[in-house]
Amino acid sequence: MKGILLIDHGSRRAEANTMLHDVARLVEELAHGAAIVVPAHMELAEPTIAQGFAECLARGADEIVAVPYMLAPGRHVTYDIPRLVAEAADAHPGVPFHVASALGVDAGLARVVLARAEVTSPLVVSGPTGLPRTVAPRSRHASPSTQESVVNDRPRSIEPVASAANPSAGVQGGSERPKRAVSGA
Repeated sequence: MKGILLIDHGSRRAEANTMLHDVARLVEELAHGAAIVVPAHMELAEPTIAQGFAECLARGADEIVAVPYMLAPGRHVTYDIPRLVAEAADAHPGVPFHVASALGVDAGLARVVLARAEVTSPLVVSGPTGLPRTVAPRSRHASPSTQESVVNDRPRSIEPVASAANPSAGVQGGSERPKRAVSGA
């Protein structure tokens, strides 16, 4: 069984650390027995990453996926957490593990932002779990079977946006690159 080690920074404030435990419990409930989910803190609080890794194994996990509960791929996500997870894994030779990417840009997180700002959108509706989900807008050109379909909990109508990591996304034919601003440094 897969063990998910949900990792945040850790805090001196107990209520901040308790929130990660609550999120881990919620993720495990949503997994419906398909994964073991254990919280861990990078620093300042327990359980540590090493303690969480060991708890995943003690609860029956045979593979560990460390998921940074952080938004962006900063130093903690790209260096500190992978190093600490590898050190924890050293105590358990033969156990496969990997570190997932930061939470990043995701429609689910965008819906949370809208909910916190108390902004309603005609495209955001409650799903069967009571959590918001997004439906594709009706289109004059869509067939009836796809007018309100949900694919991977993301609307069908979202077009990729060009970025430094994917410069040809959203560009017709992928042959043109977006222009980059040049600073006078």
